[in-house]
Amino acid sequence: MYYTYILLSLKTSRFYIGHSGDLKNRLREHNSGESKATRAGMPWELVFKNEFPTRADAMREEQKIKARGAARYLEAVTEAQAD
Repeated sequence: MYYTYILLSLKTSRFYIGHSGDLKNRLREHNSGESKATRAGMPWELVFKNEFPTRADAMREEQKIKARGAARYLEAVTEAQAD
């Protein structure tokens, strides 16, 4: 299984969008400073994840989220769940 995920920086209030086959380890990497792209925003909190059968599917969803913007994407998901 592969995951598309959105993280929220508790320090900067910015979002990070990514995909991974090992979400638990990837979150550990983000919060330990192993990822150069997210080092400045530590600590990170997982605010959204979605599971996909293939890496290609997870990557496509990641690109959709990035194109729309994480805040707008999360708002739409929240509204859809409320219906």
